[in-house]
Amino acid sequence: MMFEVIFSQEAADDLERLFDHILEREINSATCDLSVPARAIEIIAQSCELLRHSPFSCRKVGESPFVRELIINFGASGFVALFEIRDASKVIIGAVRHQRESDYH
Repeated sequence: MMFEVIFSQEAADDLERLFDHILEREINSATCDLSVPARAIEIIAQSCELLRHSPFSCRKVGESPFVRELIINFGASGFVALFEIRDASKVIIGAVRHQRESDYH
């Protein structure tokens, strides 16, 4: 069984915000690597491909067995994608945060 993975508008906005934040951080760093923001977004997208095959393998968030989060490693920390398994064929990603950001629940 394959699930369709859809980024909500909020999650798409999160990706833009994360890209901008990482770009600003890199511009202001001593080692400035302008490829890092695009690599981060690509890693997030690639990691979310897991949800096409195995969304139930990710850890539950709260009481519902259908709301879960995907941990995405990147560098010294990474990202967290909050998603909901809507039915037998669809996963909606509701938010994407850096692991050091405040809670998105």
